[in-house]
Order: sequence, then structure tokens, then C-alpha cells
Amino acid sequence: MWQLILTLVLLFLGYSIGTLIEKNHYKSIRKREKELKNLPILTIKKPLHPEEIKDIKLVDGRVVISVDYFKRFVAGLINIFGGRVSTYETLLDRARREAILRLKEKAKGASEIINLRIETSSISKNANQNIGSIEIYAYATAIYR
Repeated sequence: MWQLILTLVLLFLGYSIGTLIEKNHYKSIRKREKELKNLPILTIKKPLHPEEIKDIKLVDGRVVISVDYFKRFVAGLINIFGGRVSTYETLLDRARREAILRLKEKAKGASEIINLRIETSSISKNANQNIGSIEIYAYATAIYR
């Protein structure tokens, strides 16, 4: 009986704390995206006006986000029945947006950022092949005019 109660308490704590952390992170992301919205990111390979370039710099942003216990539990249930694992989708969305923001922060003063590339990997897999953390690495070329 105590094991069931402990499991339910841990699930509740995992859900509550994980949700709070996620909401705060999204709030921070939205605020920083608003501050950096004037720095365009393009996936083109060549700059728009190459004759005006004063400097070029490789910039990157990297983030590693851990999967909380509740997300892992829910994803395990979904894996049994099949379907869309939306708990991991929010994790990937936060990580991607955070990596791009960190890239933009390193490119302060740039006119534009071109050739954006994003790499994704899962790290810390345990013996059951559960994802422990995900890493998103974004890199691009900052153009200064």
C-alpha cells in the first residue's frame, strides 16, 4: 500500500514541479524572443548583399534539457497503446527555441544570421532505452554590416 502511495505522490510532485519549471521556461523564452525579434534568421546559404559585409562570424547555441519523471511515465504509457507523444514535443520545442535564442544572443550586433542548421540528439539513455536528456545544437553564420 505504501509503495502505491509513494508512487502517486512522486507522480504528483513530478507533474507539479515539471509543469511549473516548463511554464517559467516558456515565459523566459517568450520574453527573450520578443527582445531579439529584429535579428532575422534565414536558411539561405549566401548573404543577401555580399558587397556590404564588414565581418562574418560562426555562432552557435546549445542546450541540454532533461526529461522529468512525469513525462517519462506518460511517454511509457503512450508507448504501450501507441499515439503521439506530446509530452516530448513540448520538451523538443523548448530546447529548439532556447538553442536558437542562445545563438542569437551570441550574434549581438549582427545584421542577419544565415545558413541556420539544427542538430538533435538524445543522451543519457539507460538500459531500458529511455531518454534521459536531449541536446539541441544550433549553428549559423552571423553577418555584420
